[in-house]
Amino acid sequence: MDIRWEERGWERLSPRAGRCRLPGWDATAGLVAGDTGVLLYDTGSTPSEGAALRADVAALLGPGRPVTHVALSHPHFDHVLGTAAFTDAEVYGAVGLAELLARGGGALYEDAVREGVDAAEAALARDALVLPGHAVSGELTLDLGGPRVLLANAGPGHTAHDLALLVPAGDGSAPVLFCGDLVEESGEPQAGPDAITSRWPAALDRLLALGGEDAVYVPGHGAVVDAAFVRAQRDALAVRFGVSL
Repeated sequence: MDIRWEERGWERLSPRAGRCRLPGWDATAGLVAGDTGVLLYDTGSTPSEGAALRADVAALLGPGRPVTHVALSHPHFDHVLGTAAFTDAEVYGAVGLAELLARGGGALYEDAVREGVDAAEAALARDALVLPGHAVSGELTLDLGGPRVLLANAGPGHTAHDLALLVPAGDGSAPVLFCGDLVEESGEPQAGPDAITSRWPAALDRLLALGGEDAVYVPGHGAVVDAAFVRAQRDALAVRFGVSL
Protein backbone atom coordinates (compact mmCIF):
# COMPACT_ATOMS: atom_id res chain seq x y z
CA MET A 1 0.00 0.00 0.00
CA ASP A 2 1.59 3.24 -1.19
CA ILE A 3 0.26 6.10 0.92
CA ARG A 4 1.76 9.47 0.10
CA TRP A 5 1.62 10.80 3.65
CA GLU A 6 3.76 13.86 3.08
CA GLU A 7 1.53 15.22 0.31
CA ARG A 8 -1.11 16.00 2.93
CA GLY A 9 1.35 17.18 5.57
CA TRP A 10 1.26 13.91 7.51
CA GLU A 11 4.25 12.18 9.05
CA ARG A 12 4.92 8.63 7.86
CA LEU A 13 5.53 6.27 10.78
CA SER A 14 5.34 2.99 8.85
CA PRO A 15 3.93 2.02 5.44
CA ARG A 16 0.40 1.79 6.90
CA ALA A 17 0.57 4.22 9.82
CA GLY A 18 0.99 7.98 9.96
CA ARG A 19 0.04 10.96 12.02
CA CYS A 20 -0.53 14.69 11.78
CA ARG A 21 0.07 17.37 14.38
CA LEU A 22 -3.07 19.45 14.61
CA PRO A 23 -2.82 23.25 14.88
CA GLY A 24 -3.54 25.08 18.08
CA TRP A 25 -2.49 22.55 20.70
CA ASP A 26 -0.12 20.41 18.61
CA ALA A 27 -2.25 17.35 19.37
CA THR A 28 -1.57 14.16 17.46
CA ALA A 29 -4.13 12.45 15.26
CA GLY A 30 -2.98 9.00 14.11
CA LEU A 31 -4.15 6.91 11.17
CA VAL A 32 -3.73 3.19 10.47
CA ALA A 33 -4.85 1.92 7.05
CA GLY A 34 -5.64 -1.74 6.53
CA ASP A 35 -7.08 -3.45 3.48
CA THR A 36 -10.55 -3.70 5.01
CA GLY A 37 -10.54 -1.15 7.83
CA VAL A 38 -9.18 2.29 8.65
CA LEU A 39 -8.59 3.45 12.22
CA LEU A 40 -8.24 7.05 13.37
CA TYR A 41 -6.67 7.68 16.78
CA ASP A 42 -8.15 10.91 18.18
CA THR A 43 -10.31 13.32 16.25
CA GLY A 44 -9.26 16.84 17.13
CA SER A 45 -10.75 19.70 19.12
CA THR A 46 -13.82 20.71 17.07
CA PRO A 47 -16.26 19.28 14.52
CA SER A 48 -14.55 21.30 11.78
CA GLU A 49 -11.17 19.84 12.74
CA GLY A 50 -12.74 16.37 12.58
CA ALA A 51 -14.16 17.18 9.16
CA ALA A 52 -10.71 18.28 7.98
CA LEU A 53 -9.28 14.98 9.18
CA ARG A 54 -12.01 13.11 7.30
CA ALA A 55 -11.10 15.04 4.14
CA ASP A 56 -7.43 14.19 4.67
CA VAL A 57 -8.23 10.48 4.96
CA ALA A 58 -10.20 10.64 1.72
CA ALA A 59 -7.29 12.37 -0.02
CA LEU A 60 -4.72 9.93 1.37
CA LEU A 61 -6.63 6.69 0.78
CA GLY A 62 -9.29 7.54 -1.78
CA PRO A 63 -12.98 8.34 -1.29
CA GLY A 64 -13.91 4.66 -0.99
CA ARG A 65 -11.79 4.15 2.15
CA PRO A 66 -13.55 5.96 5.00
CA VAL A 67 -12.62 5.74 8.65
CA THR A 68 -14.24 2.59 10.04
CA HIS A 69 -12.84 2.72 13.59
CA VAL A 70 -12.08 5.60 15.95
CA ALA A 71 -10.04 5.19 19.13
CA LEU A 72 -10.07 8.00 21.70
CA SER A 73 -6.93 8.34 23.78
CA HIS A 74 -8.51 10.16 26.74
CA PRO A 75 -11.38 12.52 27.58
CA HIS A 76 -9.90 15.97 26.89
CA PHE A 77 -11.50 18.34 24.41
CA ASP A 78 -8.54 18.62 22.04
CA HIS A 79 -8.64 14.86 21.42
CA VAL A 80 -12.37 13.99 21.26
CA LEU A 81 -14.56 16.87 20.06
CA GLY A 82 -14.08 16.09 16.36
CA THR A 83 -15.64 12.63 16.63
CA ALA A 84 -19.01 13.82 15.28
CA ALA A 85 -17.39 13.93 11.82
CA PHE A 86 -17.17 10.11 11.89
CA THR A 87 -20.75 9.04 12.55
CA ASP A 88 -20.37 5.76 10.64
CA ALA A 89 -17.28 4.61 12.56
CA GLU A 90 -17.11 2.21 15.49
CA VAL A 91 -15.80 4.26 18.43
CA TYR A 92 -13.54 2.77 21.14
CA GLY A 93 -12.44 4.17 24.47
CA ALA A 94 -11.08 2.99 27.79
CA VAL A 95 -13.69 1.49 30.07
CA GLY A 96 -15.65 4.25 31.81
CA LEU A 97 -14.97 6.85 29.12
CA ALA A 98 -18.49 6.75 27.68
CA GLU A 99 -20.06 7.31 31.07
CA LEU A 100 -17.66 10.17 31.82
CA LEU A 101 -18.37 11.90 28.51
CA ALA A 102 -22.12 11.40 28.95
CA ARG A 103 -22.09 13.52 32.08
CA GLY A 104 -19.14 15.74 31.23
CA GLY A 105 -20.07 17.50 28.00
CA GLY A 106 -20.46 20.80 29.79
CA ALA A 107 -16.97 20.56 31.25
CA LEU A 108 -15.52 19.81 27.81
CA TYR A 109 -17.30 22.87 26.44
CA GLU A 110 -15.93 25.07 29.22
CA ASP A 111 -12.40 23.73 28.77
CA ALA A 112 -12.52 24.29 25.02
CA VAL A 113 -13.78 27.87 25.32
CA ARG A 114 -11.27 28.67 28.06
CA GLU A 115 -8.48 27.48 25.77
CA GLY A 116 -9.67 29.61 22.85
CA VAL A 117 -12.16 27.53 20.86
CA ASP A 118 -14.99 29.60 19.40
CA ALA A 119 -17.97 29.32 21.77
CA ALA A 120 -20.46 28.53 19.01
CA GLU A 121 -18.34 25.71 17.64
CA ALA A 122 -17.65 24.38 21.13
CA ALA A 123 -21.40 24.33 21.77
CA LEU A 124 -21.96 22.47 18.50
CA ALA A 125 -19.34 19.91 19.56
CA ARG A 126 -20.94 19.53 22.99
CA ASP A 127 -24.38 18.97 21.49
CA ALA A 128 -23.05 16.45 18.94
CA LEU A 129 -20.77 14.66 21.41
CA VAL A 130 -20.16 11.05 20.38
CA LEU A 131 -19.82 8.43 23.10
CA PRO A 132 -17.67 5.33 22.59
CA GLY A 133 -19.75 2.27 21.86
CA HIS A 134 -16.91 -0.11 22.71
CA ALA A 135 -15.17 -0.13 26.10
CA VAL A 136 -11.61 -1.46 26.39
CA SER A 137 -10.89 -2.77 29.89
CA GLY A 138 -7.61 -4.54 29.17
CA GLU A 139 -6.37 -5.19 25.65
CA LEU A 140 -8.36 -5.56 22.44
CA THR A 141 -7.08 -6.61 19.01
CA LEU A 142 -8.71 -5.20 15.88
CA ASP A 143 -8.14 -6.77 12.47
CA LEU A 144 -8.04 -4.01 9.85
CA GLY A 145 -7.10 -6.42 7.07
CA GLY A 146 -3.32 -6.54 7.05
CA PRO A 147 -2.31 -4.93 10.34
CA ARG A 148 -3.87 -6.35 13.50
CA VAL A 149 -3.65 -3.40 15.88
CA LEU A 150 -3.87 -3.55 19.64
CA LEU A 151 -5.85 -1.16 21.83
CA ALA A 152 -4.58 -1.16 25.41
CA ASN A 153 -6.11 0.44 28.47
CA ALA A 154 -2.71 1.65 29.65
CA GLY A 155 -3.72 4.01 32.45
CA PRO A 156 -4.68 5.42 34.74
CA GLY A 157 -2.18 8.21 34.60
CA HIS A 158 -2.79 11.41 32.65
CA THR A 159 -6.48 10.64 33.24
CA ALA A 160 -8.45 7.68 34.55
CA HIS A 161 -9.20 6.61 30.95
CA ASP A 162 -5.95 6.44 28.93
CA LEU A 163 -6.04 4.28 25.79
CA ALA A 164 -2.89 3.43 23.79
CA LEU A 165 -2.69 2.03 20.25
CA LEU A 166 0.02 -0.39 19.13
CA VAL A 167 0.71 -1.02 15.45
CA PRO A 168 2.96 -4.11 15.36
CA ALA A 169 6.18 -4.26 13.39
CA GLY A 170 5.78 -5.22 9.76
CA ASP A 171 6.89 -4.43 6.22
CA GLY A 172 10.38 -3.81 7.55
CA SER A 173 9.22 -1.13 9.99
CA ALA A 174 9.41 -0.91 13.78
CA PRO A 175 6.35 -1.10 16.04
CA VAL A 176 4.47 2.17 16.41
CA LEU A 177 2.86 3.00 19.76
CA PHE A 178 0.43 5.90 20.02
CA CYS A 179 0.60 6.99 23.67
CA GLY A 180 -1.92 9.79 23.99
CA ASP A 181 -1.01 12.32 26.67
CA LEU A 182 0.60 9.70 28.87
CA VAL A 183 3.70 10.92 26.99
CA GLU A 184 4.33 14.50 25.91
CA GLU A 185 7.38 15.79 24.07
CA SER A 186 6.57 19.45 23.44
CA GLY A 187 6.57 20.34 27.14
CA GLU A 188 6.25 18.94 30.63
CA PRO A 189 3.36 16.46 30.85
CA GLN A 190 0.21 18.25 31.95
CA ALA A 191 -1.38 17.00 35.17
CA GLY A 192 -4.86 18.41 35.55
CA PRO A 193 -7.39 17.71 38.29
CA ASP A 194 -8.34 14.41 36.63
CA ALA A 195 -4.77 13.04 36.58
CA ILE A 196 -4.01 9.94 38.66
CA THR A 197 -0.46 10.98 39.45
CA SER A 198 0.37 8.06 41.75
CA ARG A 199 -0.23 5.63 38.88
CA TRP A 200 1.28 7.59 36.01
CA PRO A 201 4.84 6.16 36.16
CA ALA A 202 3.42 2.62 36.15
CA ALA A 203 1.39 3.50 33.05
CA LEU A 204 4.61 4.42 31.25
CA ASP A 205 6.07 1.07 32.28
CA ARG A 206 3.08 -0.55 30.58
CA LEU A 207 3.76 1.45 27.44
CA LEU A 208 7.40 0.34 27.45
CA ALA A 209 6.35 -3.29 27.86
CA LEU A 210 3.93 -2.94 24.94
CA GLY A 211 6.29 -1.20 22.53
CA GLY A 212 9.70 -2.53 23.52
CA GLU A 213 13.06 -0.94 22.90
CA ASP A 214 12.72 -0.56 19.14
CA ALA A 215 9.27 1.03 18.92
CA VAL A 216 8.45 4.48 17.65
CA TYR A 217 6.57 6.18 20.51
CA VAL A 218 4.07 8.82 19.42
CA PRO A 219 3.18 11.32 22.18
CA GLY A 220 -0.10 13.14 22.46
CA HIS A 221 1.76 16.41 21.81
CA GLY A 222 5.14 16.90 20.17
CA ALA A 223 7.67 14.97 18.12
CA VAL A 224 7.97 11.20 18.09
CA VAL A 225 10.34 9.75 20.69
CA ASP A 226 12.07 6.51 21.60
CA ALA A 227 11.99 4.16 24.56
CA ALA A 228 14.81 6.04 26.31
CA PHE A 229 12.72 9.23 26.26
CA VAL A 230 9.69 7.43 27.70
CA ARG A 231 11.83 5.88 30.42
CA ALA A 232 13.34 9.27 31.30
CA GLN A 233 9.88 10.84 31.43
CA ARG A 234 8.71 8.03 33.71
CA ASP A 235 11.60 8.74 36.07
CA ALA A 236 10.91 12.47 36.02
CA LEU A 237 7.22 11.93 36.77
CA ALA A 238 8.10 9.64 39.67
CA VAL A 239 10.27 12.37 41.18
CA ARG A 240 7.69 15.07 40.46
CA PHE A 241 4.85 13.17 42.11
CA GLY A 242 6.84 11.40 44.83
CA VAL A 243 6.23 7.90 43.47
CA SER A 244 8.63 5.06 44.29
CA LEU A 245 9.72 2.98 41.30
